[in-house]
Amino acid sequence: MTRILLFGAGGQLGREVTGLAAACGIDLVGLGHDALDIADPVAVARAIEAVRPDALINAAAYTAVDKAETEPELAARINAFAPGLIAERCARYRTPLVQVSTDYVFDGTKTGAYVEADPIAPLGVYGRTKAAGEAAVRAASERHVIVRTSWVYGAHGNNFLKTMLRLAAEQDLLKVVSDQRGCPTATRDLAEAVLAAADAAARGDARWGTYHFAGTGATSWHGFASAIVAAAAGHTGRKPQISPITTADYPTPAKRPKNSELASDLFERSFGVRALPWEQRVSEVVDALLTQGKPAEVPVEAS
Repeated sequence: MTRILLFGAGGQLGREVTGLAAACGIDLVGLGHDALDIADPVAVARAIEAVRPDALINAAAYTAVDKAETEPELAARINAFAPGLIAERCARYRTPLVQVSTDYVFDGTKTGAYVEADPIAPLGVYGRTKAAGEAAVRAASERHVIVRTSWVYGAHGNNFLKTMLRLAAEQDLLKVVSDQRGCPTATRDLAEAVLAAADAAARGDARWGTYHFAGTGATSWHGFASAIVAAAAGHTGRKPQISPITTADYPTPAKRPKNSELASDLFERSFGVRALPWEQRVSEVVDALLTQGKPAEVPVEAS
């Protein structure tokens, strides 16, 4: 049986990967930031030595996009230095690495969906540090799979969907940006993708390199919010108005790509996994959260 070591087990993706692995009978050891400093060379080496995994998934990241503008050193330590360190240690132990990355490596000026060969041009500290992390992984280990994703949401952690559920329960008018476009990606789909990549890598069947994996279909933040509120209305009976606004109407410390749409065809051809339509996953996550009565949480920034 393939044995997988997961860094970032306490995050929204890490928790989904852990749960899916358990449900599928996959041998997975997960470590969160409380158990491991991923930027500590000795700690990373000890973790790999202790587990002796067939593949390692690094889902740990600094994702506070706006805060990164005032904490560039911390963002770089987690997003740039640590992935390179992990990749170097993986290379030393001949362990394949699956590294999770982001649409923020692009500037969002392309008209259509971004493919893996498109040039990167990050707009802010978060995107630059993630791009630097990708480069460090490529330089340190040939046996890697980098998975870029976008607009991640799910039942765990802090994300846009849970923020919209909270606001829809409190307010009658929501103003949401309508001129940024992307592919909402459910953590369930992303967890299936990174586990498939890790399994293929462990078996020696992976084609090393950089891939895109995101929810099927694209929309704006306004469209995303509208789908969330519509799905919630069946549980709450509340139907707040959702008013479209522009990026200029909602200034933030960090610039966002206007277009974050990612084409996932290469990943599907290589690993046999494609995300379900984003609208379907939104409905499933909303139903699960509201049926279970879980409280909505404070928003987080990025994929």
